[in-house]
Amino acid sequence: MPAAPLIDFDRLALDDVVANKDEIRDFIMQRGRFEMLDGIAYQNEEENLVVAFTDVSADAWWAPDHIPGRPLFPGALMIEAAAQMCTYDFMRRRPHMIETFVGFAGVDKVRFRAAVEPACRLYLAGSPFRIRSQMFTYQTQGFVDRKMVFEAEVMGMVL
Repeated sequence: MPAAPLIDFDRLALDDVVANKDEIRDFIMQRGRFEMLDGIAYQNEEENLVVAFTDVSADAWWAPDHIPGRPLFPGALMIEAAAQMCTYDFMRRRPHMIETFVGFAGVDKVRFRAAVEPACRLYLAGSPFRIRSQMFTYQTQGFVDRKMVFEAEVMGMVL
């Protein structure tokens, strides 16, 4: 049974962009093919909620090979996108650490609930439930057309 959705789609205006790719780059170091986020649609520290998005396209670098004739956005890249969103949120809360690299520390309770096929917008939601000075754990979920396609607990740590 999926967890309760982190996003209330009827309440949030997710077509807004509160941080674009350039602004995301101020907080995370992935570049080129491994920049998974196209924007941040919502962020609210009091609610402990961040929502990002990635536009999944059929001409992406992974599409010809995963799967030929029927491209499916790889689950590993969904988790990577969620980890980048969590890192963005963690670092945005700590501007004094701006030059610090945060690495992937682990993932738990992963469930993939539906295939993600181009062309679509994948919304990623994250809510921290454990933040320390050098580590974090977020509950994350992914949605396409308001349907939950994955959920996972994502951990990161300062390296």
